[in-house]
Amino acid sequence: MADTSNTPDTRTPAQIEADIKRRRDVLADTLDEIGVRVHPKTIVGDAKAKVASSIDHTLGKAYVGVNRVVSDVKGQFVDDEGAPRVERIVPVALVAVGVVGLFVLGSRRGKGRKG
Repeated sequence: MADTSNTPDTRTPAQIEADIKRRRDVLADTLDEIGVRVHPKTIVGDAKAKVASSIDHTLGKAYVGVNRVVSDVKGQFVDDEGAPRVERIVPVALVAVGVVGLFVLGSRRGKGRKG
């Protein structure tokens, strides 16, 4: 804004009134906007949006990480053409069957002692 303190105001009263009305309207709009921004519902809504965004971001990073791990594991058991690598699958399957067998035997022994 230009400094008009030393220059005479050459506006008509109607122009001055119109300028005052415009400034009041701008001020009213500004106050309305401030009122909306500081309203509790707006503050809560903004906080919810920030939390949701943070959760989405975290879940997205977790998904990418899990997807990478799954791809790495899959790469250990499948060759470049998509065929299974039997030499790696069979030992893992045998270990899994052995672990399950140990759990079954352990649970049967535990039941036999109670009765």
